[in-house]
Amino acid sequence: MSIWKKKPLAQLLNEASESEKGLKRTLTAWSLIALGIGAIIGAGLFVRTATAAAQNAGPSVTLGFIVAAIGCALAGLCYAELSSSIPISGSAYTYTYATMGELLAWIIGWDLILEYAVGAATVGIAWSEYLNNLLVNVLHMNPIPYSLSHSPFQHFTDPVTGVVSNGMINLPALFIVGIISLLLIKGTQESAFVNGVIVVVKVSIVIMIIVFGWNFINPVNHTPYIPQDSSFTDDQGIAHHYGGIMGILGAAGTVFFAFIGFDAVSTAAQETKNPKRDMPIGILGSLAVCTVLYILFAHVLTGIATVEDFRTGGKEASVAFAIGKYMVGYQWLAQFVTVAILAGFSSVILVMLLGQSRVFYAMGKDGLLPKSFGDLHPKYKTPYKANLAILVIVGLFAAFIPGDIVGDMTSIGTLFAFILVCISVIVLRKTEPDLKREFKTPFVPLVPILGVIVCLAMIYGLGWTNWLRLGVWLAIGLVIYFVYSKKNSKLNNPDK
Repeated sequence: MSIWKKKPLAQLLNEASESEKGLKRTLTAWSLIALGIGAIIGAGLFVRTATAAAQNAGPSVTLGFIVAAIGCALAGLCYAELSSSIPISGSAYTYTYATMGELLAWIIGWDLILEYAVGAATVGIAWSEYLNNLLVNVLHMNPIPYSLSHSPFQHFTDPVTGVVSNGMINLPALFIVGIISLLLIKGTQESAFVNGVIVVVKVSIVIMIIVFGWNFINPVNHTPYIPQDSSFTDDQGIAHHYGGIMGILGAAGTVFFAFIGFDAVSTAAQETKNPKRDMPIGILGSLAVCTVLYILFAHVLTGIATVEDFRTGGKEASVAFAIGKYMVGYQWLAQFVTVAILAGFSSVILVMLLGQSRVFYAMGKDGLLPKSFGDLHPKYKTPYKANLAILVIVGLFAAFIPGDIVGDMTSIGTLFAFILVCISVIVLRKTEPDLKREFKTPFVPLVPILGVIVCLAMIYGLGWTNWLRLGVWLAIGLVIYFVYSKKNSKLNNPDK
């Protein structure tokens, strides 16, 4: 048995041709773009923008978005080639299995759990925060108690009374993850329709904030545009590098979370009607639309409110807070934003959980995870057992871990996946030069190498605590591989 054994491309493509026996092909190019935008525009934009401005870069968070977009574009070109050449569920996991062998495929599959599952938990936590915002500011009701809407690692000191509240469990986050998981079990086409409706609402909200908010930009808030090098300690006692080049790189790593939806598109390759044409359109199209909106949105938001607003009053609900405090006459927009963002976050969770279940499905079919994860529902033809397992995993993260920690874990996990995808393109060009490629990444190996460099720079900007978390996560994954997956791998144990 070899840990470096590769899954033959002929076998992968044969699995794709037999997909009518498994996952249904129901998605079009427009469905994929909508799925991509559905995942991309969400917690990353409405929550992480303010977080990056408060903790890393101030108004120069827009430059962080540009750095993140460049890294995503370079990786996106690589994803587009691989997903159109190998249209199989599993995304980067499948590509790595075909190019660099089983051990690295396991590592990237384990890493994708970090990306999608923890990402869905991050958005679930943000959903919970905006639900309280809806209850208080729109419906004028009492919020869900702090102890039932925050993790055990969080606390809040009332600035007026001095009373300290401690979190216990985030029940709203657990609730929304459960509802979305059940919708995904019902079917991909139904999920895509719900997502498409929400995407229209979300994009409309972003455009309205940009258009109406432009007149409320205070130039003082953009001065200096790049703050001087310093440090900032948040209310949880965590230190952050603020300002300068390191601040911009840190912001890029933080807001990078806002872009991860486009690679989730590639996990649905086996459910796409014409993947060789539609996958590149879905990946690059969703990325292009969102990059323009992101830069404009970040410029407006940091111009309306101060960095101190994002650090104190706004927190996760900073967008609604900024509109309510500074955009006189637009209180209706703040309320509309809160309602629309709740729906928008739901679509992000949907795409994250879709991506995660398809990775579990692929790994279950290969024997690297329990084979039951590769089972399809007899009626709905969805990997329902994988969805239920993910419901438990994501639910635990959402209920008991703070949003900032899981958000940064998602970013670093995604960046690591992107690096391996870029390397996979170079390897596959050498090992399979005659493979039919409907879309070719331009300027290989320059574009993939630049993608690796930009992603490494953003990982560097996220700091040593996140490197340590990634290292611990990967170490746990290696233990599982050598104890279970290696012995049950269908590729290394064909008789099993």
